[in-house]
Amino acid sequence: MTDKQRGFQTKSVHEGRGYSELTGAVMPPVYLTSTFELGNPEGFDYTRSGNPNFRLLESTLAALEEARFATCFASGVSAITAVVSSLKSGDRVVAEENVYGCTYRLFDRVFGKFGIEVSYFDFGDPENWEHIRELRPTLIWLESPTNPSLKVVDIAGISRVAGEVDAPVLVDNTFASPYHQQPLALGATLSLHSTTKYINGHSDCLGGVVLTNDPTWQDRMIFSQKALGLQPSPFDAWLTTRGVRTLALRMERHSANALALATWLESQPGIEQVRYPFLSSHPQHELAKRQMSAGSGLIVINLDLDSEAALAFCKRLELFTLAESLGGVESLVCHPATMTHAAIPAEQRRAVGIGDGLVRFSVGIEDAVDLQADIAQALKAFDA
Repeated sequence: MTDKQRGFQTKSVHEGRGYSELTGAVMPPVYLTSTFELGNPEGFDYTRSGNPNFRLLESTLAALEEARFATCFASGVSAITAVVSSLKSGDRVVAEENVYGCTYRLFDRVFGKFGIEVSYFDFGDPENWEHIRELRPTLIWLESPTNPSLKVVDIAGISRVAGEVDAPVLVDNTFASPYHQQPLALGATLSLHSTTKYINGHSDCLGGVVLTNDPTWQDRMIFSQKALGLQPSPFDAWLTTRGVRTLALRMERHSANALALATWLESQPGIEQVRYPFLSSHPQHELAKRQMSAGSGLIVINLDLDSEAALAFCKRLELFTLAESLGGVESLVCHPATMTHAAIPAEQRRAVGIGDGLVRFSVGIEDAVDLQADIAQALKAFDA
């Protein structure tokens, strides 16, 4: 059996075990060194430009998305920075209108100063794909599912249109994880993750990765990692490699719990809307089933509450910790309007569906019945 023929979970466990020939160690050590003796057989020189722990993580993640190349970074934002910094003044990015707040902030307040132009469109509507043909962008930036609205965009369809004008497509695949979605197989040029989230899965380190089959983009990522100092620490790379070993098992539980909770939430009074990709009520439900293997672990609800009351609801929860981030084994709750998307102007937030009553759940791997009871007691307190 070749490496490519092996299943996802097998690759998760057996990739990333190199450099053990002399010791037989089942888990690789952490290479806590800043520099290396010149002329070593593996060609390492300085950890900013490469470390065994980076290579082990990169080979594992490349195998899981069946990519030729992977480059790891210090955080998801570092991975975004690596990609966008490879552009030049006058280049145009067309982006899905519902993007992560820090992505918007980087485009608006950092790279905008250097002449990179960004146009936002609702790419859930195929009529807006025509803007790709009209603008002939340098890069197309997608999220699917989006943060936080969980919109699902047609990666294969958009990639076909992008191919007509030779525009590369990047997909932020953080919410789906490599287990539930494979953007490169759907036609994307780049797949980006905040490995802080599902890939690591334990809320104990930061990281990011960019995967591609394109050697030119891979050269750009290696350059950014070294020249901009965007590399992770060896220990964080080791922690992420450790976390990957249980990715498939965790994602199955995240998705099962989230689907059960989302189905129950639809029957609760006072909730204006429940969004989850694998609910039949989701606007892109059929598309989600085509390009994802399951719905992942995020649920969004809209409550008929103002911002202050919505935050108070979040604080009443006991098993869902009110915190930034997502994708850990523990459940978290977030109020995007005042947390993850606070950097986006209020008018623009509301235009893309991020209202004051929107609440995002990152459903963990706890017992679903306990999570349901926790949400029920918080809803009851607000007569919702």
